[in-house]
Amino acid sequence: MSSNPTSSTHYRACNLCEAICGLEIQVEDGEITSIRGDADDPFSRGHICPKAVALQDIYRDPDRIKHPMRRTATGWQRLEWDEAFDFAAERLRATQEQHGRDAVGAYLGNPNVHNYGSILYGPPLLRTLKSRNIFSATSIDQLPHHVCGYFMFGHQLLLPIPDIDRTDFLLVLGGNPAVSNGSLMTAPDVKKRLKAIRKRGGQLVVVDPRYTETAKLADRHLFVRPGSDALLLAALLHTIFDEGLTSTRLVGIVRNDVDRSAEHEGFDTVRKITAAFPPSRVAEATGIAADEIRQLARDFATAPSAVCYGRLGVSVQEFGTLCQWLVNVLNIVTGNLDRPGGAMFTRPALDLVARPYGGGSYARWRSRVSGLPEFGGELPVAAMAEEMLTPGEGQIRSLVTVAGNPVLSTPDGRRLEKALAGLEFMISIDFYINETTRHADLILPPTSTLEHDHYDVVFHTLAIRNTTRYSQPVFEPEEDTRHDWQILTELRYRLEDDPKRLERGPSLEDGPAQTLDAGLRAGPYGDRAGAEGLSLSALKVAPHGIDLGALESCLPKRLKTPDQKIDLAPTIIVDDIKRLGNRLNELSAPGSMVMIGRRQVRSNNSWMHNYPRLMRGKDRCTLLMHPTDAERLGVSTADRVTITSKIGSITAPLELTDNIMPGVVSLPHGWGHGREGTQLATARNSPGVSLNDITDPSRIDAVSGNASVNGLPVEIVVG
Repeated sequence: MSSNPTSSTHYRACNLCEAICGLEIQVEDGEITSIRGDADDPFSRGHICPKAVALQDIYRDPDRIKHPMRRTATGWQRLEWDEAFDFAAERLRATQEQHGRDAVGAYLGNPNVHNYGSILYGPPLLRTLKSRNIFSATSIDQLPHHVCGYFMFGHQLLLPIPDIDRTDFLLVLGGNPAVSNGSLMTAPDVKKRLKAIRKRGGQLVVVDPRYTETAKLADRHLFVRPGSDALLLAALLHTIFDEGLTSTRLVGIVRNDVDRSAEHEGFDTVRKITAAFPPSRVAEATGIAADEIRQLARDFATAPSAVCYGRLGVSVQEFGTLCQWLVNVLNIVTGNLDRPGGAMFTRPALDLVARPYGGGSYARWRSRVSGLPEFGGELPVAAMAEEMLTPGEGQIRSLVTVAGNPVLSTPDGRRLEKALAGLEFMISIDFYINETTRHADLILPPTSTLEHDHYDVVFHTLAIRNTTRYSQPVFEPEEDTRHDWQILTELRYRLEDDPKRLERGPSLEDGPAQTLDAGLRAGPYGDRAGAEGLSLSALKVAPHGIDLGALESCLPKRLKTPDQKIDLAPTIIVDDIKRLGNRLNELSAPGSMVMIGRRQVRSNNSWMHNYPRLMRGKDRCTLLMHPTDAERLGVSTADRVTITSKIGSITAPLELTDNIMPGVVSLPHGWGHGREGTQLATARNSPGVSLNDITDPSRIDAVSGNASVNGLPVEIVVG
């Protein structure tokens, strides 16, 4: 900080998306005067995107609530903190005493992974509830990645990360890192990193139903029919096996098949499976010519180094787990796992994989109505509304939400609204009255991000380099406010009814910083290994962060499977290939228009639509359509069109573009702010429509239960 008492400079990481860009924030007389990229951050190198500048809008947002609010017949009423905690605990305890533990459900939204107070203090509250009805945004996003990590590598957080800074060939399926800044691939300044691949003579190939911002940076872009990515991946592997392009580099750490052969130890099952999917068989279904598929396979397999990266577009579809499994298999059989320029595992300073819990679990129980499998202690969110609406033992009657807006982010939001309205009690830990929390009986608001410290527990685990950084608060919290971890802890103490804990309360000394320090010291770079090692004190004197080096090969030691070998063909995943084969003809047949989502650079979650700096410009909630489809349907770019699915209809303005595949339309996610009862003034002025008002909760990935919101069949008419 500067010596001027009215002026100060703060360095911290932006927590509004996965890129964790370093910021330099100037404050004068208690007001932010500038937010710019931190040029001395060794990871982000001065880069920021438009979202970072909106941090000041969040801090000063007049719609942000700061004290407990109780919903009454005449409106919202402020409560004192102790009164609010007692009220919440009393009602939750009463629900469980009358109806059983599972009668209280919980939903955790995406912002939790951007906040280490929530990450460290949310799980103890959930363990206190002891309910099986726990849900999160994971199962409308990346659950297939975790399922594959668990079954193949032994831990749900062992997710291979593309080493894009050193690769010679990057194949992107269903991802748009130029806009997302890297998703499950923390990569600030990613556009420059992608351009660098081509500069050093490498190749970037993008496969997507839309000619995305990332595709515009690529050597090649291939349109692919939504939902057919698993067929394409299987055909790539077919070609690689058929033409003898496999590598034996990883054979020693791949678990042997039961019917293994000496020549192809561990790869036989995959060879047999993919033999049924030659490029000529899948070409029509994917929309990609057989010759194109074969050439792509050759280019990938013969590159000096290569990595396949599959993201949201291939996760949120009916074959999401198959897709992510085949992505991993493609990297493995070509020798590109655990090598520079390929797919590698991180070694973060706070190592969640090394911890004795949290490795994952599968189908220890299933949802009561649809029988969807538990994973890591959570049920798929596609089952949440029906678990509230269907009577019987285990029905959800009360709900806790933490930093989430599932009405806009989960399938069939209108049905969920009905379910929320019928609950006996609902409590939301959130600082907005939004489309979901407006149904709550009680809202407990945490401080904003600039009022507390910060450490990226998750995103250092997913980063393309091993880095670490601790951010101190920019502002002191306002009087009589609470941090999220304090709210979570106070609520847990009251539910546990422990007088000694209640009397002491959650002090700052017991907060996440203490846990972080212990984790850093015990981690792979910690000072327990030597006097110069990492600790929280060491990070505090390095405000720009510390670069711990490029990703390094770490197998088999890093594996958490019992025999420290990769399970290349987990039975639970392999068995789903039959379903893919059965659907091939259906995917090949001409059908109705299908809808996909899309990411926007000035948006990540629905609450980002309440900040003036992010909402400037023209309407962004538009339906993209190819001109040939518009001509066939008799619609034009000036029209508002009605989009109808199996479960409902919405209306949106049309935008014609050659950048989308014929037969496909696209609507961005996170919109739909026109509902009554919300208190988000800026968002209500540009409400848009929610694509999840027409997504079908019965469309899921059969293995994981992840919601399938991409490739939704729709009909479109003027009006």
